[in-house]
Parts: sequence; C-alpha cells; structure tokens
Amino acid sequence: MCSERADSIMVMPLGRQHQSGPFAQAVSEEIRATMARKRVNGSQLARAMSVSPSYVSTRLRDTLPFTLNDVEAVCQALGLSLEETVAAAARTAAQAK
Repeated sequence: MCSERADSIMVMPLGRQHQSGPFAQAVSEEIRATMARKRVNGSQLARAMSVSPSYVSTRLRDTLPFTLNDVEAVCQALGLSLEETVAAAARTAAQAK
C-alpha cells in the first residue's frame, strides 16, 4: 500500500508488482473492447503510448495492471473519455462482485 508522509510526498512500495485486481481487469477489458471496435492492435497502441509492445501486452493480459498514467495515455491514443472509461470499468467491477 501507499503511505503518505507528513510532508505529503507519496511513498510507493518497492518490490514485485501484484497481478491485476478486479477494477484493473475491468479497465483492461474496456481497453481491449475499444481496441477491437477501432481495429487497433497492441503494437499500434504501444507506439501511440511510447512504450514497448510487450509492456502493453503484459497489461492487456492482466499480468500487471495499467498505471493511471497508462490509462490516461490509452484514452488519449484511442480517443476515449477518461471519465467514461473509468466509470464503465467501475460498473463492470461492481457487477462482478
């Protein structure tokens, strides 16, 4: 977990990242669905995000979660509303409970 120090600087955990949780999986599901509708492949998305294809592939397979910066970059690359994408993922995650 993140913890906040007195000087308001976020301290991030070190070590191995964990597999995607239900909300992160719902986000990647929204991204995959949009990619399919727009006929965008992982390599094209990676290029638009300025990351490697393997970075995108790992996150699309839910091996690791997309970061918030990633989600913002994906939305920009795919012409999506960040707010609508996150809201749709939240609804999907809530229904899965």
